[in-house]
Amino acid sequence: MADLTVTITLNDTQQAIMNNDLSDIKTWIEEAVTGKENNCWKRMQTEWTTKLMNDDSFTDSIPSNQADFVTLVTGRSDYQTRAERDAE
Repeated sequence: MADLTVTITLNDTQQAIMNNDLSDIKTWIEEAVTGKENNCWKRMQTEWTTKLMNDDSFTDSIPSNQADFVTLVTGRSDYQTRAERDAE
């Protein structure tokens, strides 16, 4: 997977609304994405640790670091992204 760059365009009205509450819109967006990533990681880790532990055919150890865990899970034949699950 390549790095993902997302561009968000806010018009003057949207910026004025956000500036009413936020001291730095860019920082808030970055922190919101980080928070969402952390929540998604917790759910993924919980879901897949349970699946791996209940899979009798899986006899390897479960990786203790995030990158190896994600590589293991996303490389499995039974792994589907959210978009793939929703399409079924």
